[in-house]
Amino acid sequence: MAGLQELRFPEEKPLLRGQDVTELDNPDTFLSVVDTDWKEHDIETPYGLLHVVIRGSPKGNRPAILTYHDVGLNHKLCFNTLFNFEDMQEITKHFVVCHVDAPGQQVGASQFPQGYQFPSMEQLAAMLPSVVQHFGFKYVIGIGVGAGAYVLAKFALIFPDLVEGLVLMNIDPNGKGWIDWAATKLSGLTSTLPDTVLSHLFSQEELVNNTELVQSYRQQISNVVNQANLQLFWNMYNSRRDLDINRPGTVPNAKTLRCPVMLVVGDNAPAEDGVMADSGGLPQVTQPGKLTEAFKYFLQGMGYMPSASMTRLARSRTASLTSASSVDGSRPQPCAHSESGEGMGQVNHTMEVSC
Repeated sequence: MAGLQELRFPEEKPLLRGQDVTELDNPDTFLSVVDTDWKEHDIETPYGLLHVVIRGSPKGNRPAILTYHDVGLNHKLCFNTLFNFEDMQEITKHFVVCHVDAPGQQVGASQFPQGYQFPSMEQLAAMLPSVVQHFGFKYVIGIGVGAGAYVLAKFALIFPDLVEGLVLMNIDPNGKGWIDWAATKLSGLTSTLPDTVLSHLFSQEELVNNTELVQSYRQQISNVVNQANLQLFWNMYNSRRDLDINRPGTVPNAKTLRCPVMLVVGDNAPAEDGVMADSGGLPQVTQPGKLTEAFKYFLQGMGYMPSASMTRLARSRTASLTSASSVDGSRPQPCAHSESGEGMGQVNHTMEVSC
């Protein structure tokens, strides 16, 4: 892609510091929380209750960081590794953080009654303004993975004034075709639900090579998430429609996201077409250091997190950054970065990160 440069930073410790992959068999690895400042809320929305966990309070005009997990997970299984990562604390202390669980996916959720209609992907997005209003957020920076990335992208398309930026990991903007739909149906007949979901979360290479990590997630998905509720979410995700979005300037009157976007895809992705691919893999779990560093530069590009407030994090990456900056003599960036046209009075830019 013309005009883009990509710098890759090796991650010496792809899991939590001092942690062996076998430790992931312990549920506390995913479900423990660093501190007790998190508060749980059940928020009424036009399409039912949403379970939300929040830390901090709105800080002036700063946006909240709002996360949405992938199908098969919940906010703890999806984001605890990233948000418990030491360097991430240098970022989150400046923002209120709000984790959203899709309906019925939180730990300890009751099973939905017989005949319950799970919200569509569009309705899941339409539930989020109730969260923003409940807490008095002016706008949010969304972080979504897989199905959660799709929901947040849809949210930004419908309610652009509420979204200041997006981090979209392993997003698949395309609906399922007939062949994909038939393959999913066949898989459901021959595989257990956790195994079917694992094939969405991980690439085939990871399923073969990362046995201990995959086994750990199989255990967590089977034991932590209500299986009947998960089946409803899984079915709805596979019934999604195309997002039908384009990069600004690519087609006349393009339907596009009108906020800065950071696209993240794992190196083990089966396809990496414009970073918009159902890539498999969990970069927020296996590469929290890379992701944190990229997120820092993304926020700085939006005018937040001046370098003076990031001295400890900057020092922790001095060696790799110095090496990378020697390539072109410019300020190092751990991702591809392009500037596109303006949208709604603000600069729209995209960062593309390969983890």
